[in-house]
Amino acid sequence: MKDEAQKALGRRAFLAGTAAMIGAPALAQDINTGTTEIERNVTDAVRRNISSFRTLDWRPYFNNLNKGAILVDISSRALHFWQESGQYYLYPSSVPLTEDLTRRGRTSVTLKDPSPDWRPTPSMKKRNPDWPDYVAPGPDNPLGTRALHLSWTYYRIHGTHDTRKIGRRSSNGCIGLYNEHIEQLYDMARVGTQVLLI
Repeated sequence: MKDEAQKALGRRAFLAGTAAMIGAPALAQDINTGTTEIERNVTDAVRRNISSFRTLDWRPYFNNLNKGAILVDISSRALHFWQESGQYYLYPSSVPLTEDLTRRGRTSVTLKDPSPDWRPTPSMKKRNPDWPDYVAPGPDNPLGTRALHLSWTYYRIHGTHDTRKIGRRSSNGCIGLYNEHIEQLYDMARVGTQVLLI
């Protein structure tokens, strides 16, 4: 019995190794929903993500750092923040699930919410009629412990209690951070902080 188990494991390891060598697509499955995300070219995706987690120079993106600056790179799923002093911070993030939910361009922080509550947008409610109409602040709130409202209606940079979402295409348009990261960013960002999504 032990020999058969070792042979089966050996075959699985061989097949997985062979698939990786020939460039078979990588799969990531969400165990709760059963949905599968396929990365077609794993080498390019990994390279892009690795390169995004390096210090960037703010000057190509912003004319100044008045009130600080936030740059969200949708492709690499990273949020970059510069304080007025030039101090730099980098956070992994969740990004919109699909391209039609993704908004790019310039906006700014219009409100800092220390205890966010959540209401689904009309389009979210249409896609998911079983969702509640309202979730009060607390551990079940999809916006986590803090939220930065942007000048675009319904768009936020916020925390999440579902840490599996970070680093993935998983939101309905917002940018999600680990709760400890949004709390740090919340303390440093100000109303009027410049935001650019690319």
